[in-house]
Amino acid sequence: MFTRALVTSTVLVTRNLRREVHHLRYPSARCFPATDLLSLPVVQTPHRNFAKGKDIKKGKGKKKVEVNEESLSEVVNIEKIKQDMERHIEKMNEMFVKHLSVRSSTGSMEQLMVVVDGKKYPLIELGQVIRNNPKTVVINMAAFPQAIPSVLKALSESGMNLNPQQDGTTLYVPVPKVTKEHREALAKNAKTHFIKCRDGIRDVQTGCAKSLKNQEKGGLSSDLSRQVQEQVKSIADTYISQAEKMLTSKQAEVLNC
Repeated sequence: MFTRALVTSTVLVTRNLRREVHHLRYPSARCFPATDLLSLPVVQTPHRNFAKGKDIKKGKGKKKVEVNEESLSEVVNIEKIKQDMERHIEKMNEMFVKHLSVRSSTGSMEQLMVVVDGKKYPLIELGQVIRNNPKTVVINMAAFPQAIPSVLKALSESGMNLNPQQDGTTLYVPVPKVTKEHREALAKNAKTHFIKCRDGIRDVQTGCAKSLKNQEKGGLSSDLSRQVQEQVKSIADTYISQAEKMLTSKQAEVLNC
């Protein structure tokens, strides 16, 4: 009997201890019956939605720079700056026309520059260029036979995949077959000429910026200097955009025609 009473007492003490531990961990359980706890309102923790980095960047657009050439001309020689930039555009277009034709036309050969005695001459001034047949161009060099070695070199290095043959004072230039590799090489050369043009325009822009920095030492305000630099950069961007369009057009021409 004593043993059974002891066991019963131990069980009761254990149950009471479990209840107390439960109440300590969940004190609200003392105040509300289990059925009432189910009816309590659910409290939701507020959650903030933060914008992602990409969303923030999307909201930011490029600030458009207004170019006032009349005001610029009071600080820099804007006409000369534009002429220098345009010169690079013209040079690139000249290279496109002369050296990046899919088929070697008489026109592209006529304008090919030949160096004779340290001076440059277009081929048409040194010889007569004739399209003998669809596969051959004939160049009569009877008027300036002494320029034949220079003409042969210019034709071979023209980038038009030409292999001229000499017979006395007459040069025969087989028109090369247009291959996929040749088209891709022309497209690559077009990109090279564009990069030279772009870098040349940026050099003009950089030269202007250096000039403005020197003017700051002479009293030009830094704010005005910065504004002028931004406008000159905007002008440079416009010319580079024009060059990019010319590149896209030329590459489409040599790859698809």
